[in-house]
Amino acid sequence: MLDVALSFLADEFNAYLLRRTGSATLGQVVPGALLDDKSALAIPNGTVALSLVNIEEERVLSEQAPARVSVGGREMLLQPELKLNLTLLFAARMTDYPTTLKALSNVLTFFQSHPAFSAEDHPALDPRIGRIVMELYSVTPETLNQIWASLGAKYQPSVLYRARLVTIQDREPLLSGPPVTDIALDLHDK
Repeated sequence: MLDVALSFLADEFNAYLLRRTGSATLGQVVPGALLDDKSALAIPNGTVALSLVNIEEERVLSEQAPARVSVGGREMLLQPELKLNLTLLFAARMTDYPTTLKALSNVLTFFQSHPAFSAEDHPALDPRIGRIVMELYSVTPETLNQIWASLGAKYQPSVLYRARLVTIQDREPLLSGPPVTDIALDLHDK
């Protein structure tokens, strides 16, 4: 689901960029690693890399009880959904600094005008994800330095976002059986 969520966000941004600028080539968002296997910068020139830098479980809105679903006339018991908050790094690599700032401005403008995505409003969003809410994630310069240092890269102009409530649900049931259709009470056990 993580790959599906990041690809969806990149595709939505790239469609927005095409509508806004008439071209989806300069400043296109490309999901992927920031560094290659030799620790060299892997962001293609003229693009904005979208990279996952942290995953947190959303505990406040998490379910504790297993979910009951009916599939093909059988009732199944599934583990509760895992709701995640993803910290996403958008890093721009352009030929010059003004173009880099413009590319990051496009990212900021897009998520300012599209702060939430739901499967109902965006058919391309996998219905298992349900909803993604994007929040600008402000950090101190020291924290930003630590993020880039932990990634093993030199700083690139970038912006952090938190994608809230990406849902993961395994479809393999804990239990399966016929659905409960009625409840019979035995009054003789008193």
